Amino acid sequence: MAGDASRSASGADGGGPTRIARTVEGRPLLGDRNGFVPLAAAGIDGVDDALGAACGTSTLPSVGDLPASPVPAEQLSFGVPFDPGKLWGIGLNYADHAADLDAVRPAEPASFMQPATTLTAPGGPIRLPPTEEAARVTAEAELGLVIGRTCTGVDEAEFGDVVAGVVPVIDVTAEDVLQRNPRFLTRAKSYDTFLVVGPWVSTPVTVDRLAGTTVRTVINGETVAENTVGRMLFSPEELVGVHSRVMTLERGDLISTGTPGAGVIEAGDTVRAEIDGVGVLAADVVGGD
Repeated sequence: MAGDASRSASGADGGGPTRIARTVEGRPLLGDRNGFVPLAAAGIDGVDDALGAACGTSTLPSVGDLPASPVPAEQLSFGVPFDPGKLWGIGLNYADHAADLDAVRPAEPASFMQPATTLTAPGGPIRLPPTEEAARVTAEAELGLVIGRTCTGVDEAEFGDVVAGVVPVIDVTAEDVLQRNPRFLTRAKSYDTFLVVGPWVSTPVTVDRLAGTTVRTVINGETVAENTVGRMLFSPEELVGVHSRVMTLERGDLISTGTPGAGVIEAGDTVRAEIDGVGVLAADVVGGD
């Protein structure tokens, strides 16, 4: 199932922000809201190079200027759009979400890491663990930051120099595992298919562009939570700064910036992460028994 592209990004030009993507077969693409062409048409060898080219004052070419005819997004099946490195997640990063959970507002970003084996492509499926292991599972939409250049000690003003773009993310949690002991967070987040990423990386990214962006968790067509990036406790630029002081960030690292809220999922459900001006990511849920 391809990612739903019905909520396209918009920009000053006719095609809006540029999109870096890959098909499920691994073919690298460059696109905008009018469609996608092979990345090679832009003279770029692969997605890794495209992420680097998207940072700072560098710009990717306009799709309309390339010698190829764009293929509409709805005619393509997308894979994970890049080769992710380190996968960082952020908990309780919206004030409203923390209040809903009666959780203590963190004084610093509450972060955790996930293994690469959690990743799955747009459409999923998200595979639930056996019910005897995890009977209550939730899914949530998040805005992901994709690092485009190796960096350490990033100042907030350098955000656009090291972040290649943003991507919709669906993050999944085995809630009853976590409730048994908060130290089980990594286990609760680490089941195969518990992190859906795609359908594309939207670039360029600036602090001003993100400020009013709405992130929306939708399950079976019903919006269960939504909020704007401006309501985050720790802004995207703060998150990059903090984590770049902990460790060297590298091209392809992903920082999922937290969710406005999650909903319980069951086999047969469809989850959507809708991020206005960026894109829509959808995944089906199947049972694990």
